[in-house]
Amino acid sequence: MPPRSHPNPDLLVGESRQPRWNSAPFRRHGFHNLHRVTRYAQSYRAAQVLDLRLSADLSIPLRDDVRRLTALPWFSGMAVTEGNRLLYESYAPDFGPDRPHSIMSISKMSTNLITGRLWEDGKLSLDETIGAILPWIGAGYQDATLQDVLNMNVKNGYDEDYSNPDTTAFLHEAASGMRLPTGPEPTNRDFIASIGLAPGAKDLVNDSGSYLYKSANTDVLAFAAEARGGRALGQWMADLADAAGVEGALHVATDRGGFALLNGGICLTARDLCRYGAIFARMGQGVDGRPFGSAEFIKRTQGSGIRMAPPRQHLSYSNQTNTNGVWLGHGGYGGQYLVANPDTGRVASFLSVLDDDSGYDSAYYPPIIAMLSEICAGT
Repeated sequence: MPPRSHPNPDLLVGESRQPRWNSAPFRRHGFHNLHRVTRYAQSYRAAQVLDLRLSADLSIPLRDDVRRLTALPWFSGMAVTEGNRLLYESYAPDFGPDRPHSIMSISKMSTNLITGRLWEDGKLSLDETIGAILPWIGAGYQDATLQDVLNMNVKNGYDEDYSNPDTTAFLHEAASGMRLPTGPEPTNRDFIASIGLAPGAKDLVNDSGSYLYKSANTDVLAFAAEARGGRALGQWMADLADAAGVEGALHVATDRGGFALLNGGICLTARDLCRYGAIFARMGQGVDGRPFGSAEFIKRTQGSGIRMAPPRQHLSYSNQTNTNGVWLGHGGYGGQYLVANPDTGRVASFLSVLDDDSGYDSAYYPPIIAMLSEICAGT
């Protein structure tokens, strides 16, 4: 007789259709510990750490929006940096400066840096179709251009509606080690290759009038980077940790084969998230002065993109970032946001965990975005 065992409770899916770590009663613990909750993960330490010395900007804690938003029960942490200066930080009683936090879709910004580097080096063309880069890709991406995938401008059969019990996003999570699968566990590549056209569609043309947010797009870009860059994604992650000069570890969830999940798998401290964002504030330059991303690609990112849907219609979704034409950033499911302003060199991170059933509230983000934008502009 084999010894008794039971399904991993953190990854087991309950009545909410979410794995326990992402269900409302356990989500805060899950986001504060995702680097050790997810089924597979890798961690990277930097060879050189970006120094941050406390140089408080006393105007920041006096702002009404800062006082209000950091007092919310969902708040975890916030930090603001400028070069080597730590201008502000604040933490909830159950969190702290040394605690990594899930940054969810802020992770997507990594693909801007990697794709930009390969584009500048002539290894990727923005007009090239995904099918030409990845011959194994399915009909859901085969004829899409790299630029359309970067801008979330592809209509296909991938559905990220978490209120839909049959959403393909749940299959994506199972292939990514974020929940237990109901059958044999596929790799992320297996899942991405299976995505087809949207029901009833004959092509991938986005006729919605706005961007179509699909986390699968980010994985497609990561596979394209591996194919054309000639190196495993894990090597890019090691270089990313070095470019940011993280003090702790850059933790990233992977699938069973070790493929890093840049769609939402990174965990960082609030300070290290600022160090990560500072790569954009330095226009792609690492702490050692060498380019990790591409300054020219970041400039293109600031000046292009697809208009986002309300209440973020004043922003564009451009090359896996949000931008107002000056700063670059991104939000994360559950309540995170990052803003990096190349004009001022300021970076601001905000970490929180919404505890409602869905873990998402579109009205929650605009005040956070406005606050971080103003702080990073120095206003």
